[in-house]
Amino acid sequence: MNPQHNRQAETGQTDRPLIILGCGYTGRLILPLTTQRGTATWATSRNPTQQLATVPLPQRLEFDLARPATWGHLPAGADLIWCFPASPLSAVQQWAGTQRSRFNRLVVLGSTSAYETADDSTTYPPPWTDETAPIDRTKPRVQGEEYLCNEFGAILLRVAGIYGPGRNPLDWITQGRVGPSRKYVNLIYGEDLAGICLAAIEKGTPSGVYNVSDGMPYTWKEICEAAQQRWGVIPTAAQGDPSPGKRISNTKLRTELGYELKHQDLYQALDLIELAKPQL
Repeated sequence: MNPQHNRQAETGQTDRPLIILGCGYTGRLILPLTTQRGTATWATSRNPTQQLATVPLPQRLEFDLARPATWGHLPAGADLIWCFPASPLSAVQQWAGTQRSRFNRLVVLGSTSAYETADDSTTYPPPWTDETAPIDRTKPRVQGEEYLCNEFGAILLRVAGIYGPGRNPLDWITQGRVGPSRKYVNLIYGEDLAGICLAAIEKGTPSGVYNVSDGMPYTWKEICEAAQQRWGVIPTAAQGDPSPGKRISNTKLRTELGYELKHQDLYQALDLIELAKPQL
């Protein structure tokens, strides 16, 4: 290994440029991390003028999977982080067929919803779900993710529920989107997800799959009770989903990518989010 590769292995950084495909909530958290590292980075959107107004103009690119005319806007030789659902499969296949040789490593953000839910609801708590668990291949985004993983060599991150500033589970409770139930929920703080994306670019195995979760599943009943006791948030939904949910294992993520979570304690993270809220 040459000295340059040694430096990259030690620092977890690369001199290759990076393109964030679909720069929404997660992409906006990745951008400042790449700035700190000095990585040349571009952010894409179907409408960059409106949707990327906070991103410096030289870093904005127009890209739409449904419009092949925009595919050439992406500079060649970069790594890619794909942040939007990889569907429909026909468009994903067409893109991969024409763009494969133009880029280096590809990280795709999928969802833990890809995993099939066990019909046997008598098993409770539900068993831990790792990357070997069955997936629902009838879902369009799962088909696209699997194609990119198997045919393009993409590194696939199956991501749990994303939370953070602007995505506050306490607001979900207040709005009645969730209520107290026995269903398990798996979460990942947005800042940690952004860091994991960059770790995957550097250390992920091509065609490898990694669950992205903080590894601390709670039931919505537990979260709702803590919300009321700690922050005075009272659920507006009388009852929640009766299904058992899943418990997502992040062992492979921690072992192979070596990422150290900054926000593993949900309640401490919610304290930080609440403290950062603008005072009315």
